[in-house]
Amino acid sequence: MNEVESLIPHRPPFLFVDEVLARTDTTLTARRTWRAEEDFYRGHYPGAPITPGVLLCEAVFQTGALLLSGKLGGQGQPGGVPLLAKVENVRFRTPVYPGDTVTIEVRINEVAGGFYLMSGAMQCGGKRVLTVDFAVAWKRPEGQLTTAPAP
Repeated sequence: MNEVESLIPHRPPFLFVDEVLARTDTTLTARRTWRAEEDFYRGHYPGAPITPGVLLCEAVFQTGALLLSGKLGGQGQPGGVPLLAKVENVRFRTPVYPGDTVTIEVRINEVAGGFYLMSGAMQCGGKRVLTVDFAVAWKRPEGQLTTAPAP
């Protein structure tokens, strides 16, 4: 199991961070290469594949979960998962294509009532891909009775 999988519960095919590059107490930088064989490219868009913006955002949110997990001592809190609570100010600037490698940076701006308010940015080849502000908490979702079996 690599460092990313040891810190967050996400697994392929819904894991969009390959490696952690650097971290401080309030920041984390990660990397992801978008592989041409990933299934979503077959439908988005046939003959002109582009990485869906929602998956680019998810990569930023997973990077935020990595930062939060590290602050909480690894794998967050027992029985919990990183829960996205708020997303705002998303700005897409440059498309990402199959084969592109992106760098993802997240920063904790504030902590309020167990929620971590963060900002994130993604770059590809020195160009800004997106920026987003979001909030995340690590907790057990209400109503979750069991967890899905591990693959």
